Amino acid sequence: MKRNGSRNCLNRRSRFGSRERDWLKEDVKRGCVYLYGADTTTATTTTTSSAASSSSDLHLVLCTVETPASEICAGEGRESLYLQLHGDLVRRLEPTERPLQIVYDYLSRLGFDDPARIQEEAANPDLGCMLRFYGEKPCQMDHLDRILLSGIYNVRKGKTQLHKWAERLVVLCGTCLIVSSVKDCQTGKMHILPLVGGKVEEVKRRQYSLAFSSAGAQAQTYLVSFETLAEYQRWQRQASKVVSQRISTVDLSCHSLEEVPEHLFYSQDITYLNLRHNFMQLERPGGLDTFYKFSQLKGLNLSHNKLGSFPVLLCEIPTLTELNLSCNGFHDLPSQIGSLLNLQTLCLDGNFLTTLPEELGNLQQLSSLGISFNNFSQIPEVYEKLTMLDKVFMAGNRVELLNLGVLNRMSHVKHVDLRMNRLKNMIIENLEGNKYITHMDLRDNQLTDLDLSSLCNLEQLHCERNQLRELTLSGFSLRTLYANSNRLTTVNVYPVPSLLTSLELSRNLLECVPDWACEAKKIEILDVSYNLLTEVPMRILSSLSLRKLMVGHNHVQSLPTLVEHIPLEVLDVQHNLLTRLPDTLFSKALNKLNKLEQLEELNLSGNKLKTIPTTIANCKRLHTLVAHSNHISIFPEILQLPQIQFVDLSCNDLTEILIPEALPAALQDLDLTGNTNLVLEHKTLDTFSHITTLKIDQKPFPTTDSTVTSTFWSHGLAEMAGQRNKLCVSALAVDNFAEGVGAVYGMFDGDRNEELPRLLQCTMADVLLEEVQQSTNDTVFMVNTFLVSHRKLGMAGQKLGSSALLCYIRPDTADPTNSFSLTVANVGTCQAVLCRGGKPVPLSKVFSLEQDPEEAQRVKDQKAIITEDNKVNGVTCCTRLLGCTYLYPWILPKPHISSTPLTIQDELLILGNKALWEHLSYTEAVNAVRHVQDPLAAAKKLCTLAQSYGCQDNVGAMVVYLNIGEEGCTCEMNGLTLPGPMGFASTAIIKDPPKPTTPSSSSGIASEFSSEMSTSEVSSEVGSTASDEHNTVGLDAGLLPRPERRCSLHPVPTSGVFQRQPSCATFSSNQSDNGLDSDDDQPVEGVITNGSKVEVEVDIHCCRGRDLENSPTLPENSPAPCPEDRARGSFFGIRRQNSVNSGILLPVSKDRTELQKSPSTSCLYGKKLSNGSIVPLEDSLNLIEVATEAPKKKTGYFAAPTQLEPEDQFVIPRDLEEEVKEQMKHHQESRHEPEPSEEDRTELPEEFDTAL
Repeated sequence: MKRNGSRNCLNRRSRFGSRERDWLKEDVKRGCVYLYGADTTTATTTTTSSAASSSSDLHLVLCTVETPASEICAGEGRESLYLQLHGDLVRRLEPTERPLQIVYDYLSRLGFDDPARIQEEAANPDLGCMLRFYGEKPCQMDHLDRILLSGIYNVRKGKTQLHKWAERLVVLCGTCLIVSSVKDCQTGKMHILPLVGGKVEEVKRRQYSLAFSSAGAQAQTYLVSFETLAEYQRWQRQASKVVSQRISTVDLSCHSLEEVPEHLFYSQDITYLNLRHNFMQLERPGGLDTFYKFSQLKGLNLSHNKLGSFPVLLCEIPTLTELNLSCNGFHDLPSQIGSLLNLQTLCLDGNFLTTLPEELGNLQQLSSLGISFNNFSQIPEVYEKLTMLDKVFMAGNRVELLNLGVLNRMSHVKHVDLRMNRLKNMIIENLEGNKYITHMDLRDNQLTDLDLSSLCNLEQLHCERNQLRELTLSGFSLRTLYANSNRLTTVNVYPVPSLLTSLELSRNLLECVPDWACEAKKIEILDVSYNLLTEVPMRILSSLSLRKLMVGHNHVQSLPTLVEHIPLEVLDVQHNLLTRLPDTLFSKALNKLNKLEQLEELNLSGNKLKTIPTTIANCKRLHTLVAHSNHISIFPEILQLPQIQFVDLSCNDLTEILIPEALPAALQDLDLTGNTNLVLEHKTLDTFSHITTLKIDQKPFPTTDSTVTSTFWSHGLAEMAGQRNKLCVSALAVDNFAEGVGAVYGMFDGDRNEELPRLLQCTMADVLLEEVQQSTNDTVFMVNTFLVSHRKLGMAGQKLGSSALLCYIRPDTADPTNSFSLTVANVGTCQAVLCRGGKPVPLSKVFSLEQDPEEAQRVKDQKAIITEDNKVNGVTCCTRLLGCTYLYPWILPKPHISSTPLTIQDELLILGNKALWEHLSYTEAVNAVRHVQDPLAAAKKLCTLAQSYGCQDNVGAMVVYLNIGEEGCTCEMNGLTLPGPMGFASTAIIKDPPKPTTPSSSSGIASEFSSEMSTSEVSSEVGSTASDEHNTVGLDAGLLPRPERRCSLHPVPTSGVFQRQPSCATFSSNQSDNGLDSDDDQPVEGVITNGSKVEVEVDIHCCRGRDLENSPTLPENSPAPCPEDRARGSFFGIRRQNSVNSGILLPVSKDRTELQKSPSTSCLYGKKLSNGSIVPLEDSLNLIEVATEAPKKKTGYFAAPTQLEPEDQFVIPRDLEEEVKEQMKHHQESRHEPEPSEEDRTELPEEFDTAL
């Protein structure tokens, strides 16, 4: 193999050959770099691998991790290499940077661990959507237009014809139109025309011409004539943006600039220059060192430029009043910064600063200083000198100790923002109080006790998501207090806060409402939900200022009786222990006003109410009533309220509805689902026809067993869009995965985009199947599945992201004692919960800044800016997603993995998106669906509950019912006696099949229900009249060696796929020549008919039952009973399987002909046909019907013909004739044994069958 003069870099190739592959396999530190030409992506949108590989300028360069960019450039004849990340910015590589090492580091940070796999992924051309190398710098046309427009055009000065048209160089850059005095000359005199506030107009008498005019009384005008319409439109579009500005602002952000164009310096009127998200350099003709030429520059934004060090020459621009240098990797500031005396705003967020220079104190006009997300361990002392500062912005630093004494010395500071630090303790140097601080933000720290009673003027405090047990404050000026999500048992405020308007103490451990809160005279909002309250104080409900009361999710057993009118507008008492409401709660007070005259929203959900007082009709302003999940049997009198809009009475015990003559016109939403005893007449439905949303239970449709699904699991899916106009949640459900030995379920939530969930829904199962074949380690193949799916999102994954949850059920190969194992992987906020023994077992991890401190710290260490609403760069609250590659390295696709063996105690698995788990706890979700028979109904119930709790967003839920256990085994390895060629000597109880599950059509993907068993593939070896071609099967099969039969619980180790052993049998039937049954009008699908015979295949490989285990094993040489005996003395029972349109054919003796009807067997009794067979009502087209007693006549299904045809007779070898006759004689004698009495019969326990 030829080298290009380097020991590390090989010649470029257009594709891999055998020699290249062999060279790569020798060392994992070898690889390839795909090099793109600039013309392949003039607009950086062509990023698909097919387009890239077909480009003539795309080729790969074989190299090692030690190969520098300079060596590749020398071999390729290039000046520089450029790197583009995520289809966004393009930066020039330094000569010493190593391209292949950059790729390997990138893949390693994504989550790949195996060096060989990293080498394989690096060679994948699809990686170009995330990371791409160019030999020339690409640029989009619209970006070029925003930077600079230039060309040689015919120009005329002035609107009059005193001047002639002449060819001149014309440049539009910044805020000015620049016209050269001589053609093709850029060094002579240049005519500058400021355009801000001016005009750009079309010249009507000349085609493709524009008139540019400056502002002011002495405005100048230049007419420029363009050659094409495209050029005319480009110039007009860009010039129109400039003239529409009020101030001279130039926005060159996100242009991958290393320097500004030299023509920009002609725009001396520029006051604000935005160069955010570029790669600005210092020592260049248009670099940062030349910015002092802008004589009127006041505002400069250089954030996200990766400068590394502070540009000292910027300190020579005395006119600067605003400077943004965020996210540039600064470790210190120069002392020269003190010369920017006019500076008013300085933003240094997202750097590595630990101290501030003393010279910064010279900036006496500085009124805003941002140093959030740096490495400060204490409040800088320079704040004491900056007397114009009234706010301390230090979120996301490393402050561990809050020293109130330092703040006492800063009398000018009123607002302190110390959220997301490492605060654990607080010290007070002296007893002197602080009279200046009014706002304090201490969210997301590690405080356990907080005493701010010395802050006597404190008006607002944020201390959410700490570990507070006790909180002490001063109430002199307190107006708002937010202390949610702590461990508070005591909150002390003294004196009583007379100015308090809002108090939020939800998700704590409070056992009672603080007394001082009951005495607050101006409180309007009180939220004490998710605590341990047992009562609501009378003083709270008697407050004359309270507008909103939230006491949900407590242990309140009763509400106090109101005496006077109160102005309460919202009352939320959901999920308490209320059994009744006071009869006088809604009645009139002593002042003849209704006690809850102004009540607008009432939430009574999740209690034990049986009725709602009729006096609720007095609440004339009520527009929302939510009272689901109670025991209400009488419809409340709310349909007479004039403003009622939303009514939720789902999951109650309603039986009827009393409807007034006219419904309120405002009624929009009425939810009556889950009321099993409620029957609505057509007249009632017609009355409700004008309602926008009417939710009632649909009548169950007749279900059939036409779809083959697994016995071990079945699923139901529900998705609801809520109040949004599109559904951004998708789900994946494959009940028979990897040739039927497992299952895959997934949930994908795109938040605001629907494209990524759909892509993941369609591709992730295929990716998993490929990865499972490459590795048996669940952590490895799950991680790789997520990372590969992340790559396959392509361009769509550059700006969009999606939470993803994937659950894979497979046979447990690691632990033979367990049948199946469940592996769950997730990123984002979708979660899976397993119900084990009635208790919820969370299997997922929520990757959000609020719920995962480790992830929050990782993001902070990488200097992401976390906004006050806890979002990374203001985009998403998640720290791990599939997609959103432009937020790398803050957002990663590596999932959380958990594996657990499934046991008989595992009842169901619940998958849900963020909206579901925000409104439902794990315990409540499990308890809500444990006893629901249909998984589809269970999933719908969860979504309905979430919406009832106020969820207005997209909500998705999937419920997977599990039936895992050793009793489901049907293989020989557990000692099961399988039937021989003559069948069983005893019978098995026919089990009532569970309710079949219908897959949801709203999932967006057709679930693949693959099986090796169907109606036409069912086989039987017993109870038939064998033809010549089946003689061997009927008699000699027991003598032939056959492989060990195993079920899905115990698959064959070598292949991992269950192999069935079908055989054929022929049954005579009472049918006409056309194959129609006497009671049927249509031919049965899948039935092969030939006159009077019906040929069927029946699978008998899974015939495990209690009777089978206890029955004696037939000797190998026992003869088969004669056909006549079979027709006379036995009939066939079918063991129906879960949602499978097939059965197991078993011989049943006369002793078992009279089955007792019970709940477990009631569905076996259905429509009886004239030929003696019985067909279940829900599946009248099944070929093999379930029969409860054999037809006594020799007609009907499963009866042999009276006269045996020659080909139907058995052929017995001469040497076995005597032995067969002896066996048949014993068999006939055994048939005359006395029938056991009714007392001797014992009912066998219920047994669950297994479909394989």
